[in-house]
Amino acid sequence: MHLTPVKVQCYAGFKGDEEPRLFIFDQRIIEIEEIVDRWYQVESKPEWPRANYFRVRGSDQRIYMLKHDLESDEWYLGSR
Repeated sequence: MHLTPVKVQCYAGFKGDEEPRLFIFDQRIIEIEEIVDRWYQVESKPEWPRANYFRVRGSDQRIYMLKHDLESDEWYLGSR
C-alpha cells in the first residue's frame, strides 16, 4: 500500500483527534460524509507503528482509506 501525507481536520473530543471530518488532497478539500469502517493497529513495531485507520466516504462519493499514525501524529491517504 502506498501512503501519501495529507492534512486532516478532526473532531476533537476528550481523546483529542477522534474522527476525521475533512482532508486536503491534491489541493482539494474533501469533506467526510460517512465513516464506513474503523480499525486499530495496537501493537507498536518499527515497520507498523500504532495507528487508527478509517475507511470513509468523501463529499465526492468516493471511498478513501485514512491512516492516523499515533506515534508521529501524522495522517496519510492510502492507495493501492
